[in-house]
Amino acid sequence: MHSEIHSQFRSYTPQLIEYVEHFDTSGTLFVDGQRNKIKLFELDGKTLNIKSFKVPNLINRIAYRYLRKSKARRSYEFANRLLQNGIGTPQPIAYFEKRVFFGFGNSYYVSEQLTVDLTFRELVENPDFPDWDNILCQFMAFCFELHEKGIEFLDHSPGNTLIKKAQNGKYDFYLVDLNRMNFHQSMNFESRMKNLSHLTPKKEMVKVMSAFYAAHYRQKSEAEIAERLWFYTDDFQKKFQKKIELKKRFLLRK
Repeated sequence: MHSEIHSQFRSYTPQLIEYVEHFDTSGTLFVDGQRNKIKLFELDGKTLNIKSFKVPNLINRIAYRYLRKSKARRSYEFANRLLQNGIGTPQPIAYFEKRVFFGFGNSYYVSEQLTVDLTFRELVENPDFPDWDNILCQFMAFCFELHEKGIEFLDHSPGNTLIKKAQNGKYDFYLVDLNRMNFHQSMNFESRMKNLSHLTPKKEMVKVMSAFYAAHYRQKSEAEIAERLWFYTDDFQKKFQKKIELKKRFLLRK
């Protein structure tokens, strides 16, 4: 077992190892996905979120063992980097990798479980959500901050931003599902628009998002932002639907 544990949590090392080694038979199931599974564990008054990544295919077992960083390790390192940049994400605690003779096995990312009020998905699905305009306005300011700091969150989709109400009408935003991320010196206009294109399929919402983003990004007009953001959004949605159709055809043929 290879691991790295945050300095603030190293005194809990034996308990963390026990949770990981007995992951399949302990903890409270939180997410049971096709690729990954998340369970919750209690540790000294805190709730831990432990994400178990699916054992990769044979090629990736070799790649993650010798050539690439695992998803768990990237999640941990990117979380620490986000916090260093003043970007919200659940407190990273540790990552664990099970290495075997022929390559790579399971990996686990441990972070603190957050209690939040909503995700961005609620804004997409419910335009009548309380304080919708205010939350969306602040969210676009948050996205602009990410881009200004050169942070390209590649899984910038509706369920991957947690939102917590603060005080005086303010909201805090936290990124999750962090294993795919790039860090740049700067991001150009096209990269920014493409990065926002997975958030909603709704054209009217894209127009509102564009207006809020334009309040911070002065190099382009609101109309130019809306046009490019919808271009990338529409392109993504068409490709996404085509992928679903291909999967259905493939399953039917089988």
